Amino acid sequence: MMRKIKRLMFALLSAVGMMMPGILLMTKTGGFRAILSLTVSFLFLLYVNIAPPTGNAGDLHVDTKRLIQLRRGSALILYAGLTFLPCALCFFYGFRRMSDWTGGKILLAVLSVLCWLCGEGILLLNGCLRLMATSVQMGVRYRLLLLLCWWIPVVNLLLFYKLYRLAEQEYETEREKEELNTVRKESECCHTRYPLLMVHGVFFRDFRFMNYWGRISKELMKNGAVIYYGNQQSAASVASCGEELAERIREIVRETGCGKVNIIAHSKGGLDARYAVSKCGAADYTASLTTVNTPHRGCFFADYLLEKAPDGLRRFLAARYNGTLRRLGDSSPDFLSAVEDLTAKACLMRNGSLPDCASVYYRSVATSMKKAKSGRFPLNMSYYLVKHFDGENDGLVSIDSALWGDVYAILRPRGNRGISHGDMIDLNRENIPEFDVREFYVNLVKDLKEKGF
Repeated sequence: MMRKIKRLMFALLSAVGMMMPGILLMTKTGGFRAILSLTVSFLFLLYVNIAPPTGNAGDLHVDTKRLIQLRRGSALILYAGLTFLPCALCFFYGFRRMSDWTGGKILLAVLSVLCWLCGEGILLLNGCLRLMATSVQMGVRYRLLLLLCWWIPVVNLLLFYKLYRLAEQEYETEREKEELNTVRKESECCHTRYPLLMVHGVFFRDFRFMNYWGRISKELMKNGAVIYYGNQQSAASVASCGEELAERIREIVRETGCGKVNIIAHSKGGLDARYAVSKCGAADYTASLTTVNTPHRGCFFADYLLEKAPDGLRRFLAARYNGTLRRLGDSSPDFLSAVEDLTAKACLMRNGSLPDCASVYYRSVATSMKKAKSGRFPLNMSYYLVKHFDGENDGLVSIDSALWGDVYAILRPRGNRGISHGDMIDLNRENIPEFDVREFYVNLVKDLKEKGF
C-alpha cells in the first residue's frame, strides 16, 4: 500500500512539474517566484528521469543493477500514464477560464502545452529504453512492436500498458529468485560431489556467449554447482558424438581429479551420452545420467519425413548445414547422420546394443505441450505432426520416447500451456506460469547431491 501511495505522490509531483509553465501562466505569476518554480520543477523532473523513484527503495538490498533499472523503467512508464489525463484536463479547464487572451499569452499557452508533451514523451522514451536494455521477457516481438507502433494512437497506449505489466511481473519474479538464492547461498544446495556435465542437443553448439541452457547454468552456479559442457558436434551420428563426449569426460576427470561427472543431457544429447557411457568406456567416470526430452525410442515422424523427402532436398539441406557449421567451429558436421539416428528404426536397433550400466544412476524427464501455440516456432508447426505419429509430445519428442529407466518424471503443469522441448533449456528465457524451469533444475541437482552424487 505504501509503495502505491509513494508512486502516486511522485506521479502527482511530476505532473505539477510538467505543467508548471502553464500553471504560472494561468495564475499570472511572474518575477522571482516564476523563475524559482521553473528551476525547482526542472530539477525535480531531471531527478525523476535520471534516478526514477520506484516506491520501494528500502527493499533494493537484494536487487541487481539490472533489476533496479528494470523497475525504474516501469516506474517511468507508469508516471507518464498516470500524469497524461490529469494534465490534459487541467490545461483544458484552466485555459478555458482565462480571459483577455492576447498574442503573447496564446504563444505562452502553446509553449506550455509543448513543454508538457515533451515531458511526457521524455518519460516514456526513457522508460522504454530502460526496459529494452534490461527486460528479458519483452523478447524480440515486443521490441519490434514498440519500434513500429509507438506513434499509433490507442495502440501505443495498450502497448505501453502491456510493457509495464511485463516489466512489473518480471521484476517480482526475478526479485523472488534473488531473495531465495540469498537465503540458501551458504547451503550451496547444488554443490554436488561430482561436477555437472551439461550436454546439448542436435543442431546447437556450446557457444561461450550464447549459452544453450539459457539462464539455467547461471542459476545452478549461483547455488554452488560446478559445470562443464559437452562441446560435441552440433550435428553428427550418435556414435561420433558419443566418442567425443567420452573423451571430454576423460579430459575433465584427468584435469580436475574429480573422479566422475554427473551428466545432464537434453534431446539427442541424451542418446550421445548413453552411447558414451555404454560403448566408449565412460561408465567408470560417470556417476549419474539424467536425460531430458531425449528421444530414446526415436521419432516416428522423422522416419516419415526422411521417407517422403526427395533425395535432392536432403542433400541440399545437408550441404548447406554442414558448410555453415564448419565455419562456426564444428570439425566434421554430418547433418544426415544426425537426423537418421533420431528415427524410431535407428533407435530401436541401437537400444539393443546400449545396455544401462549398473554403476550409473539413470533417470529421465519428459514434458508435453497442451496445444500448438504453447511452443515458439518451429515447435508450434511440428506439434500436430508429432502428435499424429508419436502421440503426446513436447513439439518434437513424445512422452513415450522420452521416458527411460525406472526413475523418471513427467511434467504436466497446471494451466493450458504445457512445456515445450525448447522450454526445458530456457530457450526463450521465458517466465512460464506454473513452471519455473530454473528452479526445476536446481531441485534436480539438489536431489543428486542428497543421493551422494
